Amino acid sequence: MLRRVVSCSPILLWLALTTPAAAQTTLWPDQFGQFAKTASRGVRLAEAALWEEYGFQQAEEAEYASGATRFSATAVRLKDPTGALAAFQWQRPADATTSKLGALAVETAKTVVLAYGNYLFRFEGYKPQVPELEALFDRLPRLDQSPLPTLSTYLPSQGLYANSERLVLGPESLGRFLPQIPPSAAAFHLGAEAQLGRFQSAKGEIGLAIFSYPTPHIAREQAEAFRKLPGALVKRAGPLVAVTFSPPDPDAAQRLLAAVRYEANLTLSQYVPTRRDLWPDLLINIFLLTGVLLIFCVVAGLAVGGFRAYLRRSGGDSVIMLHLEDTAARPDR
Repeated sequence: MLRRVVSCSPILLWLALTTPAAAQTTLWPDQFGQFAKTASRGVRLAEAALWEEYGFQQAEEAEYASGATRFSATAVRLKDPTGALAAFQWQRPADATTSKLGALAVETAKTVVLAYGNYLFRFEGYKPQVPELEALFDRLPRLDQSPLPTLSTYLPSQGLYANSERLVLGPESLGRFLPQIPPSAAAFHLGAEAQLGRFQSAKGEIGLAIFSYPTPHIAREQAEAFRKLPGALVKRAGPLVAVTFSPPDPDAAQRLLAAVRYEANLTLSQYVPTRRDLWPDLLINIFLLTGVLLIFCVVAGLAVGGFRAYLRRSGGDSVIMLHLEDTAARPDR
């Protein structure tokens, strides 16, 4: 069974940097809604190796005040939205509930954690409003809003413990959340990523990991490597490899593996016109071609006429007269 990865509420253990925050780009504005910034500082994150694997670039903590109300907020910029998603799944509290502040947002009574693009935000002591967040997002430096990975959508939803998902991007996160699998079996050098989740069953908790590989051929080879691990149950579906270890309920584990299905989606990057769209374009092209031909004829006629007029003025335009009417009037000899 996968190691229990959410045994307590995750807490960001951030220590102040010795270098001033001004050495890097400021992430927090001087004004956040009705609150004024009273202090800000760069921070260093605990478990630096894992943050580095997720693409850590910069972190800044700020304190805001409005009258007697105060709160603190931390922003972490990562390399891309994939790293932000992985950090969000890792850092959200175990007892958090879904928030309406964004697609990747959770909240507790005192804490809000959300991810936007390649940024992770944490608010302590205040629940921000949507207009305040929109103003913050508009000024974020080096914002990356590329698409998120779809690997998490392959996790079965039935029986999934809330906030138990973890995104694995390399050896550090694999050792942190799934130490049963050695990095050599996962083969991250081949472009592997994994989505973990914990599921409930009648006989106990079942951990499931879904690895994604660039091609089905690579997935087939890595599935054989997973089957050699002690206690592993493995299923391959296209480029996906699902694996669980020593489940307390083998029947429930088999049903869980069977729920992992891969469906290839073909997305067209350009609009394909239909017959309804063709006839207006055809008429436009006809008028354009007619106009081009008319212009060509007018220009050609003016050119020929001008050339003939020039020859007449210069005396070089001599016309040979055949006098065919005189020949037709003579009788045949």
